[in-house]
Amino acid sequence: MSSSIISFSEPSTAEEIKLLAGLAREIWTAHYVPIIGLEQVDYMLDKFQNEVAICQQLEQGYRYFMIYRNEKLVGYIAFILQENNSSLFLSKFYIKANFQGSGIGRTAMEFIEQYCRSHVIHQLWLTVNKHNTGAISFYNKVGFKTLNSLVQDIGSGFLMDDYKMEKYLTI
Repeated sequence: MSSSIISFSEPSTAEEIKLLAGLAREIWTAHYVPIIGLEQVDYMLDKFQNEVAICQQLEQGYRYFMIYRNEKLVGYIAFILQENNSSLFLSKFYIKANFQGSGIGRTAMEFIEQYCRSHVIHQLWLTVNKHNTGAISFYNKVGFKTLNSLVQDIGSGFLMDDYKMEKYLTI
């Protein structure tokens, strides 16, 4: 059995950002339509994960990393330092469905945690849709704890109904 090579690459060109936005559309449509419906998925993609929005987030300090398995793009993550660089908000953590359960998620989480350790960040936190049971299970397995519920109005009559989860890291 051959081993997989997992690598991470920050998008640095317009073409890579376009590729990333296309991947977001593919993953979100497949995963979130059954949870929140096509109309809200389209709205959120157009608002938060199109090429312009990704560029704006990069300008605001978000770090995006495209995840490759054996040179094939299979997912992406994004995070930003917060609270005077004392915590890291994991804003995006998405892997194509047919690659979930293969260790890529754990490798990505190790990558994120190593980033935190190298920047002396003890708190890692995220929000996750309350009905995204697979993601919640994964986050619990890698040490996250649910803090509370968050309901956020994102405009056009749509709400994000999430849990806030966090993990403390030893450095």
